[in-house]
Amino acid sequence: MKTALVTGASRGLGAAMAKALAAAGWAVAVNYAHDDAGAARVVDDIAMLGGKAASFKFDVTDKASVRHGIATIAHELAPVELIVNNATGPQPMMPIEDQSWDDHLDQLRFFVKAPLLLLQTVLPDWKTRKVGRVINIGSEVVDIGNPDFGHYVAAKAAMVGLTRSWARELGPYGINVNLVAPGFVPVERHATATADDIEDYRRDVPLARMGVPEEIAATVGFLASPQADFITGQTIAVNGGRTLA
Repeated sequence: MKTALVTGASRGLGAAMAKALAAAGWAVAVNYAHDDAGAARVVDDIAMLGGKAASFKFDVTDKASVRHGIATIAHELAPVELIVNNATGPQPMMPIEDQSWDDHLDQLRFFVKAPLLLLQTVLPDWKTRKVGRVINIGSEVVDIGNPDFGHYVAAKAAMVGLTRSWARELGPYGINVNLVAPGFVPVERHATATADDIEDYRRDVPLARMGVPEEIAATVGFLASPQADFITGQTIAVNGGRTLA
């Protein structure tokens, strides 16, 4: 059984991705930073459905923590062969005048630094065995350019660049790298979103409804499957057609 690492998987989209990958036959390393109870629930839910998973608490933005975490996963499950870069931190909105360089670095830590640290840790093994797959979780904001959000949009755009560059560099080793760009899919961290907020967003969705976490997870599951063996360097938008023009 191959092992998939899903970062930030104790709730929300990450939890849905972890469950979908487990249902597809992966052993899932449920990574998280703070929510012990949430991670335990995800692992229990996977076990109840006959899947295999374990939780691993480590900081994906810290080099030593990543190395220890990857080694622990290999010992308790098996060497990681799929990384889903889903972890994120706070995403405050603020006008340009209030944005500091540190605000930009806060976003880059999760969307550039963490994916880089994780890939660098597994890459010697992947290159030797010619295995491995990376799925970055981006955002539609790169195409929309949401105002008051430049620090977040820029970091997510950088993730697109990483995806394309890594796909070209690692393709000869049989390593696929793709990006899934969700739209606004309400999950736990959107608890403060009002009904009006959701309706305002829905009006601009050609399919005239909100997405659900399982639809993002299904796309991740496809990119992790053998059916996607000849797909690399791509961005797949999952937002009901909101960025089709």
